[in-house]
Amino acid sequence: MALDGCGTVCKYLLLIINNFFAVLGIAMLGLGLWLRFSENTRTLFEVEAFNATTFVIGVIVLIVLGVVMLLVVTVGDYAICNQKKRALHVYATLLFFLAAAEIVVGVLAYSRRDEVGRRVVEFYNSIYTLFTLTDDAGIAVTLLFIHNMLHCCGVTGLSIIEIVKHTCPAPSGFLEQIVMPTCPGVIRDFFNNNAPMVMAIFIGMGISLIIALSCSIALYHKLADSSTSHYLILSNISPSLTVSQHELVSELDQDPVIITPLTTVTIPIVQT
Repeated sequence: MALDGCGTVCKYLLLIINNFFAVLGIAMLGLGLWLRFSENTRTLFEVEAFNATTFVIGVIVLIVLGVVMLLVVTVGDYAICNQKKRALHVYATLLFFLAAAEIVVGVLAYSRRDEVGRRVVEFYNSIYTLFTLTDDAGIAVTLLFIHNMLHCCGVTGLSIIEIVKHTCPAPSGFLEQIVMPTCPGVIRDFFNNNAPMVMAIFIGMGISLIIALSCSIALYHKLADSSTSHYLILSNISPSLTVSQHELVSELDQDPVIITPLTTVTIPIVQT
């Protein structure tokens, strides 16, 4: 079905939002599955040690979020590309629940920021301790990402004794060449001092999902209107055809015109 300008804009905007969440979902699912089934980390799911409870919960959350995001993206891409109204209805329903969950999580993270910060610190300590025991390259990449994102260095921050200093970011000053901020302290301060920003991130993602929800509803109505207008065009043609048929029948039902045959006239033939 052909879409007008508004329907086309909604279609491509939904595809852009879907691609963003697809990349995010793949990253979350990949990291979660790697932490769950890696040879060096899967033992934490069997033995409760090194604050493994927080670690296990964090990994499960990553896997679940990744699966849910990819499910929503798959349904959305199918509905958008094939212009299926039922699939769009399912997609809009999933977006509604996902947006509501994002907003609720953001509000809870703000109201319980102390506990959230403590849990994230425990998660980091689990990864840090696991790396000191296994020296796994994958865990080193995870620490490198966390250290560069938060600009911190391990649990001590001292470049002389820090075990994971090769994963720490480059010092930004003379003092940081000797000691850098510790990651547990940075994480606590981040959630305590930047709780509104954390809430804003979750709410921003929820708003983006609400925008996608609005676009999916608009696209659904555009497809419905397109189908209805197509039906109306056919309906407008049918009466004219019916009238012409009635006129034809009425003309055929008129009294027949009787044509009188010509009489025979005897013409004498003159003989010479």
